[in-house]
This record gives sequence, C-alpha cells and structure tokens, in this order.
Amino acid sequence: MQYRRSDIAGGTYFFTLNLADRRRTLLVDRAPILRTAMHLVKERHPFDIDAMVVLPDHLHMLWTLPEGDNDYPTRMMLIKAGFSRLMAKGEYQSASRLSKGERGIWQRRYWEHLIRDEEDFARHVEYIHFNPVKHGYADRAEDWQYSSIHRYIRDGIVSAGWGCGEVVFEDGEFGER
Repeated sequence: MQYRRSDIAGGTYFFTLNLADRRRTLLVDRAPILRTAMHLVKERHPFDIDAMVVLPDHLHMLWTLPEGDNDYPTRMMLIKAGFSRLMAKGEYQSASRLSKGERGIWQRRYWEHLIRDEEDFARHVEYIHFNPVKHGYADRAEDWQYSSIHRYIRDGIVSAGWGCGEVVFEDGEFGER
C-alpha cells in the first residue's frame, strides 16, 4: 500500500519532525547545523517558513510552497539528510537502518497537515509558538530562543507576553506522539 500525502500545489502545510531517539537533544544542541541544512535546501527549493519552533527532540514548521509547487517531500528529505550528513556519526542504528544505509537520527516518517483556511493557519501558528511552554522548556513563549515568535513580536503581529495563561490546545491533533 502506498502512503498518501496531501499535495496541493502552492499550499501551506504544518509539519512535525521527530528525532528517532526522543531522549536526545540534538536539535537545540546542533541548531546551527539544522539552520544550515534548511538554508541550503531553501536556496535550491524555495519555500516560505511562516512559523517554526525547534525543541530538543522535535520541531514544528508551517511552510507555504511556491505557486504550482507541491514537492514538500523532497524538501523534507533534503533537510533531514543534510542535517544528518553534517552530524558526526555515533547514534544508534537499528539493523534495518544499517541494511539500508540510513542514519539513526530522524524518525522515518513525519506528520503533515494541509492548512485549510485562515483560522486553521492561526491555530497552528499559535500551537507552534506555545509549544515550548507546553513542554515545560519556557515559562513564556518569547523566552524560547528557537522560535519564530520573536519575528512575530518584532513585526507587531503579536505582543510581548503573548500566550501567558491564555492558550489551550487539545492533545493529539498536531503530530506529537
């Protein structure tokens, strides 16, 4: 059976990517490497990052693809591969991964969701920005260094202190398992 993904050209998508070993903190420990991998992919395969948060073991992103383009799987594969190539080896690799020549850094799959409308977009941006608070990494969304909330505050889209005691999300809707 072929796994089916949304493929709306020029669409806006929400993603969750997880490390294979959720106890590791590679994504914040090696944030510059992740930034480099994403920058290299964006140069060759442009897309807009509408919102993003990087946590120790997973990240959430909201992307808008160029008009007529629906190839987010290639971008995702290149980001994951680029990050992995820039990392020193040493992670656990299962027999299955070894037989396929795969690193053991990322979970093979990722969560994606096609954004349906402005309300869905806003809900996912809020989820992204509040995620460090939800996981206990920060008391306030703006206290987390690896978040696009800083751009939203700078651009006047939200005010400093956004989300303090006012954002509530139902579990299980955003690909965090």
